[in-house]
Amino acid sequence: MRTINISEQSFLDFLALRAKAYYELIKFRLSALVTFSAAFGFILGDSGTFFSWGKFFALALGGFLITGASGAANEIWERDIDKLMKRTQNRPLPLNIISLSEAYWFTGIIAILGISLLWIFTNPLTTFLGVLSMVLYVFVYTPLKKVGPIAVFVGAIPGAMPPLLGWTAATGVIGHEALILFGIQFIWQFPHFWAIAWVSDDDYKKAGFKLLPSGGKKDLNTAIQIMIYTLFLLPLGLLPTYFGLTGINSGIVATICGVLFLAQTFSHMRDCSRKSALKIMFGSFLYLPIVQIAYLLDKI
Repeated sequence: MRTINISEQSFLDFLALRAKAYYELIKFRLSALVTFSAAFGFILGDSGTFFSWGKFFALALGGFLITGASGAANEIWERDIDKLMKRTQNRPLPLNIISLSEAYWFTGIIAILGISLLWIFTNPLTTFLGVLSMVLYVFVYTPLKKVGPIAVFVGAIPGAMPPLLGWTAATGVIGHEALILFGIQFIWQFPHFWAIAWVSDDDYKKAGFKLLPSGGKKDLNTAIQIMIYTLFLLPLGLLPTYFGLTGINSGIVATICGVLFLAQTFSHMRDCSRKSALKIMFGSFLYLPIVQIAYLLDKI
């Protein structure tokens, strides 16, 4: 059996470190979730006799690359700020695992590749929406995080784009069904963002981020706003069933998930604690994929 010498092991360790650094630079898990939402929109929008696998994979890869480029650009922009926060201080740029020039080149290349895939294999509308999403996230949402909670509203727009991109890639148009999918993910992001901002408030204050509503306070007013936006998910979750996009089973699943999600916000209103905000954050992570999978399984 062949043995690995010290120099080879060092090289393998170096490769593993680099791979991990790029994994973190593109925010791989977030990019994967975004890709799933785009794929969800495509499958829900596809009504052809033959499923377009080429277009589907181009959307998935192109969307992943654009999202990864957006995440990387965000880390480039906030590289000095990331050093101040416990949750981000071990990212590759603050630790100088990846040089700034290398990060710029990598981000530019994957952005161009992602846009090219969408342009060649999908359609101009999907490509435009993908570029718009990237521009809003990097050049509007990122700097607004230091201005005030308006950043959450702006950030929710590119955050809700993936199912819309998936739908337009499959259909070439923005119909009312696409706007429903966009609306559900748009509203979902407010309790999601604010729960994260509540949990990470100490870190965010170090960075000068102002994402919480009600003057940035962790109080009952903020908890009520989280509850109100979560409440909107109940009627929104039933719209795909109402318009015949999906069946009644997914409507039931969406309602149950919405009620459970809403119950967490009432618990948070009672104690306004970090622990209850953490439950809302994890609840938001569960709500969206479960509801989207239910829609897919119940597609009419």
